Amino acid sequence: MLDELIVENLGIIERAHLRPGSGLVAFTGETGAGKTMLLGALRLLIGGAARSELIGPYGDETRVEGRFVRSDGEEIVATRTVAAGRSRAYLNGRLATAGALEELGTGLVEMVAQHEKYILSRPGEVKALIDRALPPEGREVLGEYRLAWDTLTALRTDRDRLGGDRRALERELDLVGYQADEIGAAGFAIGDDEQLAIAASRLRHAEELAARLGEARAAIESAADQTGGATSQLNKAADLDLGLRDLAQQATSALLILGELGTDLRVAFESVNTVSGKAEATEQRLAQLGDLRRKYGDTLQDVLDFAEGANRRRDELAGLLAGAEQLEADLAVADQAVTDAGSRLLVARLETAKRIAGAATAHLQELGLPNPIIRLEVEPAEPGPAGMDTVRLLFASDERLDPGPVGRVASGGELSRLVLSLRLAGGTSTTPILAFDEIDAGVGGKTALELGRKLASLARDRQVLCVTHLPQVAAFADHHVMISRSGTTVVVSVVEQEHRLEELARMLAGLPDSEQGRSHAQELIAMAGRERA
Repeated sequence: MLDELIVENLGIIERAHLRPGSGLVAFTGETGAGKTMLLGALRLLIGGAARSELIGPYGDETRVEGRFVRSDGEEIVATRTVAAGRSRAYLNGRLATAGALEELGTGLVEMVAQHEKYILSRPGEVKALIDRALPPEGREVLGEYRLAWDTLTALRTDRDRLGGDRRALERELDLVGYQADEIGAAGFAIGDDEQLAIAASRLRHAEELAARLGEARAAIESAADQTGGATSQLNKAADLDLGLRDLAQQATSALLILGELGTDLRVAFESVNTVSGKAEATEQRLAQLGDLRRKYGDTLQDVLDFAEGANRRRDELAGLLAGAEQLEADLAVADQAVTDAGSRLLVARLETAKRIAGAATAHLQELGLPNPIIRLEVEPAEPGPAGMDTVRLLFASDERLDPGPVGRVASGGELSRLVLSLRLAGGTSTTPILAFDEIDAGVGGKTALELGRKLASLARDRQVLCVTHLPQVAAFADHHVMISRSGTTVVVSVVEQEHRLEELARMLAGLPDSEQGRSHAQELIAMAGRERA
């Protein structure tokens, strides 16, 4: 519900702070006092157009703030400011967009005003109205359809994951299998490219390498022979002079190093000769690597990564193809389940639509339209998330007129009464706040009393805000908000007891201080209280 509303510099209203209360809330006041401005403030809070003409004469900016309380106790504070050429929105103290406010209003507030496109112009809302009124067996069928549709959608998603028809998948499986096997059969591992590069360099310079390694080996062997002789002489000298032992040890170490170096040179020399013998095999291996890199990646790592991905895709495709036949069978079953449930749901909606249309017509007749036409047309359509049908609402205020879409043919007063009648005929709405702007246009006398009764009935499980000129409607209100104007000053207040009697007397006879008017007002309030008890 709208728990609190603060308005600053909106039209002729300088400032108003209002806590409207739950149930039916009536807004009354003289023409031009600013009643509709309060609903305009609510419209701003749910993302309505921020027009510069809304700005009043008391400053450069209009500010509207409202606190909404959901049924679970959650509080939401929305704020909207309007200045020349711009507007700002806030949700719970944080900057927001007008779209965010509009999203808040969707499903929370329903505004019904003259010359305003109404929510029941949307087929989805009309269908929701019918679905809320389905009998238990109809709601069961609705649940079956939704489950069947969700199942069918999930299976279609699985089919889409296949990436095409069965033949296309089999072709892809053959391709990725060939790619993975080609790379795997080559037997390359990380580092092989570097080893092949080394081998290739050796091949290109094998003759020169062999010659230089041979000369180096001969020189080291010669040096080792001479160092061996020197080492022998130093060891003999150290036996005579212990102070020479360090020199003898250094010579021994040098001899060992030269021996190891000679061994390594021999291995390197033989390695060059071995590579030279495998030149053809090395070139073939390099060509094989080059071919794979041309197909699958710039580096050996890229090639190996490609092989890993191809293996994963092969496993995925094999699994999908294994279940493809079962998937097609499941799809056929799910499609039939959607068709069966959708057909039964269409019948249930047809029956419920007729019942709602009949009840709403009766309500409209009680509200002053003697021969209205209401048609809730339910026609077959392709299956979708909401069923296998389309729904639209057609209306005519008189049986001599051709019924048409609500947004085109209903006047403001007719629209408001139609909404009220459909709400009463269709059962509980999911919208917790309903706001009617001058629902009583063209209504009076007995019809006005009936209008008050019906609004009170509608407000039993939601907050209903109603701008009205009718005392018969205001008498049924749980809370009465009066907007009074004295010169340029506008006062907005919740009135009770004596002040409420005065306001109802003014609405009845134009004389707030009339004892007879007050007596009639008291009688109205008492009657409304008895009927609501």
